[in-house]
Amino acid sequence: MFDVLERATRELEPPFAVVDMAALRHNATTMARRAGGKPIRVASKSVRCRTLIRTALSMPGFQGVLAYTLPEALWLAEEFEEVVVGYPTADAAALRRLAADPALASRVTLMVDSLDHLDLIEAATGRSAHPLRVCLDLDASLRLLGGRLHFGVRRSPLHEPAQALRLAQAVMSRPGLRLVGVMAYEAQIAGVGDNAPGSPVRRTAIRALQQVSRGELRRRRAEVIDAVRSIAPLEFVNGGGTGSLESTAAEDAVTELGAGSGLYGPTLFDTYRGFRPRPAAFFVQSVVRVPRPAMATVLGGGWPASGAAGPDRLPTPVWPAGLRLTRTEGAGEVQTPLTGPGAAGLRVGDRVWFRHTKAGELCERVTTLHLVDDGRIIESVPTYRGEGEVFV
Repeated sequence: MFDVLERATRELEPPFAVVDMAALRHNATTMARRAGGKPIRVASKSVRCRTLIRTALSMPGFQGVLAYTLPEALWLAEEFEEVVVGYPTADAAALRRLAADPALASRVTLMVDSLDHLDLIEAATGRSAHPLRVCLDLDASLRLLGGRLHFGVRRSPLHEPAQALRLAQAVMSRPGLRLVGVMAYEAQIAGVGDNAPGSPVRRTAIRALQQVSRGELRRRRAEVIDAVRSIAPLEFVNGGGTGSLESTAAEDAVTELGAGSGLYGPTLFDTYRGFRPRPAAFFVQSVVRVPRPAMATVLGGGWPASGAAGPDRLPTPVWPAGLRLTRTEGAGEVQTPLTGPGAAGLRVGDRVWFRHTKAGELCERVTTLHLVDDGRIIESVPTYRGEGEVFV
C-alpha cells in the first residue's frame, strides 16, 4: 500500500496529507453495514473537508451532517439540507443569523441541555418569525454507586427521564422553539477501545463496564424517548459513534447513528476487538537529520490529538516499517527523532508516513488533502483550513 501511495505523491513536498480513497470507501461500506440499515449522520468534526463530506453523503447508508459549532453548521447548511449542531452554542451573532434566515432555520437544528440554553437562544433571537429547531442532548455516561463512579464523558446535565421530560416541556412552552430530536453520545463505548495494549486488568475492567453501560443506556434511553414522545413528535433520535454502531443501531429507540472517524481510520480504532477500519488518512514529513546510526530526525511531526495527554495522543510513524518515537522527545513541534530498526536505512531527504491518533484534527494542520485512487492523485481538495474556516 505505501509503495503505491509513495509513487503517487512523489512530486509533492512534505509536509502534506493524503487520503487513500479505496480505504475510505471500504470504511464507509463497513460502517453502513454495521449500522444495520439505520442512516449514519456524518460527524463533520471527524472529517473537516467539504469534498469528503459530500463523498460520504453520496454513499449508501449516510444521511445528514452532525456539525460541531453553529457557525460551521450555518456554513455547511448553505449546501447540505440536514445539519444538527452536536454541541450547545453561546454564539449570539450566529443565533441571530440563523433566526433571520428561514432557509437556514429549516436546515439547522440546535443542541440544548438546560433552561439556560433556551433563555440564551431567546435573548439572542428575540421573537423569530419561524420557530428554531432544537434537539435535547441526553447524558449517556454510566453512573454507579450513587454517582460516585462515573464512566464516560461529562456532557449534558440531562441524565434521567424526568429531567429530559421537564426540559422538553419547557421547549414546547416557547413558541419560538420546536423540539425535533434527542441525541445521546455514548463516548465510553464509541470512543474507548476494548483491546488496548497494556494492563490486562484494565482491559477486563473496560469490557465489563462497557457491557454494563450498554444495558443501562438501552433501558434509560428507551424510557427517555417514550417520555419525550408523549409530548413531542420527534423527527430523529441520534446515538452512537464509530466504535458503537452495532450496539446502538440495535436499540429500537434510536432512529439514526452519528459517526465520522471511521472513514479515516485513525489509530484510536486500532484497539477495538469488534472491527478494524483500514487506515485511510496519513501525513508525511521529511528526514532532515541523521544524528547517529539507527536514528533519523524528521522536520516537524508534533501533531498530537486532543484528550488527556499521554503517549496514545501522539502520531504514529507507520512507513517505513519499524520506526518509533523516542520516549524523551516524542513528537516535536519542529523536529521528531525516530528510532527502531526502520531508522537505519533512512537518509536526509527520505520521507516518513504517519497516522494521526484521531480523525478530523489532522485537517487543522494542513490546507489540502491529496486524494489517491488507482495509484494516482485524482484530486487535491481543501480542508476547512484551506477554505479559510476556523471554527474552534
